[in-house]
Amino acid sequence: MSDTILVIVEQREGKLNRASWETIAAGQAIAAATGWALEAAVVGAGVGAFATELAAKKVARVYAVESAKLEPYTPDAFAAALKQFLAAKQPKLVLMPHTYQVRDFVPKLATAMGRTVISDCIGFKHEGSKLVFTRQMFQGKFAADVSFAGDAPWFVTFQNGAFRGDKAEAGASAAPVETVNAEIADGAIRNKPQEVFKEAKQAVDLTQAEIIVSVGRGIKEQKNIDIARQLAEALGGELAASRPICDNGWLPMDRQIGSSGQTVAPKLYLALGISGAIQHIVGMKGARTIIAINKDSEAPIFEIADFAVVGNLFDIVPPLIEEVKKAKS
Repeated sequence: MSDTILVIVEQREGKLNRASWETIAAGQAIAAATGWALEAAVVGAGVGAFATELAAKKVARVYAVESAKLEPYTPDAFAAALKQFLAAKQPKLVLMPHTYQVRDFVPKLATAMGRTVISDCIGFKHEGSKLVFTRQMFQGKFAADVSFAGDAPWFVTFQNGAFRGDKAEAGASAAPVETVNAEIADGAIRNKPQEVFKEAKQAVDLTQAEIIVSVGRGIKEQKNIDIARQLAEALGGELAASRPICDNGWLPMDRQIGSSGQTVAPKLYLALGISGAIQHIVGMKGARTIIAINKDSEAPIFEIADFAVVGNLFDIVPPLIEEVKKAKS
């Protein structure tokens, strides 16, 4: 077992997603704290270009784990390929982004290898020779520090926004890239993916948005959401909401931010009329800059806001839209 950290990144629709770069940044931080070597791997069919892209970052080596049976994605194929790869490379720590795809296959992979997973982490500590990972519990009401008691390899997934992808360091020179051909048995894949549902194609992936304008109960009526939509369009961002708005059917459920919706980490998050219940804050506190507009000066959202605007959003947002439009013209 080598003192190596391996980051398994995720590629979808022709690109590496933002959570993958965040996990590279996490790996670099852990490597700096422990002195362990950092490597990265990308899994799929024809992933050489992704591996080359990763090689520009500060990593010791990049692996392209290849097989025609890895496209399209299936949990059976990914678990089989990675079990084989990890058994050969023997890393001590395996890091992944806490995406829907990873959540689908990592329990199967870890169980097949007789190992455990600490999931949805928001940070880590290096205490002596022990690595401790922090994860939230009870919808963000508590944070628990957890460490591994079993044998390596140890599996960890990091929450979207726990680290900043733009802080992933570039390497002094390109890291070597190694292609690994995965041998996947013909009967290993037990399901056949069909076409993506139309509803899923229309759904928005807010985790990739750099600017989000989100509305809460303070918007009062469904027709007033148009104000927030205009602001989002002016800023070139996405429209989102707290749970009550989606529960009322005023916006689709795929626009919901929070513990029962999406977890986001945009560069800019504007909260309009959102009080800031813990279930909502869990889903957006990783935003780089938070601007909150609320007429209640005691609203909990102000505790995490970088800029707090106390006032009626109907008085503040329309002139804000005009100023944004002027600045862009």
